[in-house]
Amino acid sequence: MKAVLFEQFGGKLSIEEVAKPVPKAHGVVIQVKATGVCRSDWHGWMGHDDGISLPHVPGHEFAGVVEAIGNEVKRFNVGDNVTVPFISACGRCSECSSGNHQVCGNQTQPGFTHWGSFAEYVEIDFADVNLVHLPGEIDFVTAASLGCRFATSFRAVVDQGKVSAGQWVAVHGCGGVGLSAVMIASSIGANVIAVDISDEALSLAKKLGADVVVNATRESDVPAFIKQLSSGGAHVSIDALGNPITCVNSVNSLRKRGKHVQVGLLLAEQSTPPIPMDAVVAHELEIVGSHGIQAHRYEAMFDMISARKLNPQALIGKIISLEEAPQALSEMDKYAQPGVTVISLDTE
Repeated sequence: MKAVLFEQFGGKLSIEEVAKPVPKAHGVVIQVKATGVCRSDWHGWMGHDDGISLPHVPGHEFAGVVEAIGNEVKRFNVGDNVTVPFISACGRCSECSSGNHQVCGNQTQPGFTHWGSFAEYVEIDFADVNLVHLPGEIDFVTAASLGCRFATSFRAVVDQGKVSAGQWVAVHGCGGVGLSAVMIASSIGANVIAVDISDEALSLAKKLGADVVVNATRESDVPAFIKQLSSGGAHVSIDALGNPITCVNSVNSLRKRGKHVQVGLLLAEQSTPPIPMDAVVAHELEIVGSHGIQAHRYEAMFDMISARKLNPQALIGKIISLEEAPQALSEMDKYAQPGVTVISLDTE
């Protein structure tokens, strides 16, 4: 099969012919129809994830068709249209037993713990726990755009942030995660403030439901501006980028007893931002992490899409081929057009 392969971190990304995967007894092999290009894939390529072994195939947010199944798989059949969360849980540990598959202690992640979806086929373990049947009205490209950024934002806003109508929600960073968070929070009825350094990204955030947009390059004190605008601060503030500046700004944007949700990854030298713990204690702030989503929560997200409360298609900025993936991934740390880039492998 064809796949995007790299043999050293930060090194050449090329299209190569590699062996097609074979499913384990509890797993499946999926023919990839579409897969998103995510900043997490860029972090993996750069060597910021110590779980990756070389050579490696990146990619972790995808949708496709079940190609082959192991003999223990009960809920899925060859030919089913499916998508998956980017975390594959074991379904057996204490975290999974409590429904928190997103923090499974035995988790695997395509594109990180094993070869991923920048390929014609990808393997998924414990399929009955991790696969999600794809509704007929959701196409492969849209489903791939859900897999990491949109679904992660859904959990961050709905499950972790517990955002409700009328609250003030600040979203710091308007990439795929941030734009998804803007749309989801707005659909709930929150007053959304979107922060970024790109006017183009902020323009899209406005179209997706942001009530106010803030260009951080032109606002000397972003937290103070948000507090003034919201009469005391955000009820919920989300760092959707993963940077010490946006993380600290998010915490400082909160009103008393507000909640900061960290979604963006803080890796390598950026992993220990200077959180103002004095304010956390004095104002009884909550600091909450949000890491992926469980397969069983997709139904609630699909329901909102079916009811037209959410329109994830509006987040898709560019559709490219597998051959264009190496360049797209290598340029993830540079300015790019707003929205989500999706690789389409669907030739039908």
